Amino acid sequence: MSKTIFEKIIDRELPSNIFYEDDLCIAIEDIAPKAPIHVLIIPKKPIQKLSEAKKTDQALLGHLMMVVKKVAEELNVQDAFNIIINNGEKAGQTVFHLHIHLLAGRNFTDLFPG
Repeated sequence: MSKTIFEKIIDRELPSNIFYEDDLCIAIEDIAPKAPIHVLIIPKKPIQKLSEAKKTDQALLGHLMMVVKKVAEELNVQDAFNIIINNGEKAGQTVFHLHIHLLAGRNFTDLFPG
């Protein structure tokens, strides 16, 4: 099976603007941003989509949420950001390697009221 674009970025085969990295994940700038701030938080473990995560991935998934918090704080948007996980092609997932979109820098109330 060939590597996803995210695996190639993790392995430094492709360049990317990296905001954060640790042993479990990497946070990079989205190359097709949907907001002024659009960061992808990607686990290094290749899980195709959230619905395929296992019970043993629970700590990793929690870690990803804490990285979202850390990146939001570093970008000074800790009080105004959205996160999105697309799960499957019909939900808009185009890269089949679990990733979290952190979006900020604009008002999202028109998309996500209440």
